[in-house]
Amino acid sequence: QVQLVESGGGLVQAGGSLRLSCVVSGRTFSTYGMGWFRQAPGKEREFVAAISWSGGSTYYADSVKGRFTISRDNAKNTVYLQMTSLKADDTAVYYCAAHRSDYASGYGPDYDYWGQGTQVTVSS
Repeated sequence: QVQLVESGGGLVQAGGSLRLSCVVSGRTFSTYGMGWFRQAPGKEREFVAAISWSGGSTYYADSVKGRFTISRDNAKNTVYLQMTSLKADDTAVYYCAAHRSDYASGYGPDYDYWGQGTQVTVSS
């Protein structure tokens, strides 16, 4: 059973930074493509960023391009989301997700496993 546990959320002022982490249980982390999604109150879940097995391919939503960076450390079974220049519109619950293919996917149904989420609140 694969489990994903996010951490690093919190309250930050607009313009600030946060780094989210997602630790994945299991011995095959390096064979999962990973992604971050978010859901704001009253809105549908939306794609944020994705990364391939090796980390050689990344993909970002236009709304976060240039501000967020996704990375992974396969030795630590961890994927990160570095968020900078945060805006009030970035306020949401952020979810980590994994899928068993080697590409950076922005499509939610591609993902097989999901974490419980971590709250990010940006005050303006």
